[in-house]
Amino acid sequence: MTQSFIEISGLTKSFGSKHVLRGVDLGVEEGASLVLIGTSGSGKTLLLKCILGLIPVDRGKVIVSGNDTAKYRGDKRDAFIDRTGMLFQRSGLFDSLKTWENVGFRAIQSGESDREQVREAAIDKLVMVGLDPHVADLSPAELSGGMQKRVGIARAIFGDPEILLLDEPTAGLDPIMSNVINDLVLDLVRQL
Repeated sequence: MTQSFIEISGLTKSFGSKHVLRGVDLGVEEGASLVLIGTSGSGKTLLLKCILGLIPVDRGKVIVSGNDTAKYRGDKRDAFIDRTGMLFQRSGLFDSLKTWENVGFRAIQSGESDREQVREAAIDKLVMVGLDPHVADLSPAELSGGMQKRVGIARAIFGDPEILLLDEPTAGLDPIMSNVINDLVLDLVRQL
């Protein structure tokens, strides 16, 4: 039996007496997609944060490409996060930044890229998710809910990540826009 690209085994996470994740096991092959469906508060977001290492697990393993990322700390965890794209609930955009700055946030913060280069790369990602280049200079408050989701996805794919985690990519959207976002995600998975 071959090992999955992402393999989670026995993952457990509690907060005091509240057991949120109990012995979660799952595997995702390289190039595959997995959708988690559950009620609000069932631990979907927590599982994603545990995979990223943003929240430490109590027990269990998070194996990515053969390495237990649940044990990563410091620079090793940061390097893993750099290989991962994440769309947070409600898009998680910074109100004080322009759209292109939100998309290229990691690159701007690292200081390793020229701002104009980051802007051009951010516009490329915005176009990739179906937004016009002029959106780059708008603030998040000037965008509709569907546009904000697309900007969040553009930010998640900005560094061409190996792993893409999307937390409720269609929450709060009408059925038509939800279908548009679902189709966009499927197209991105094929492209990336």
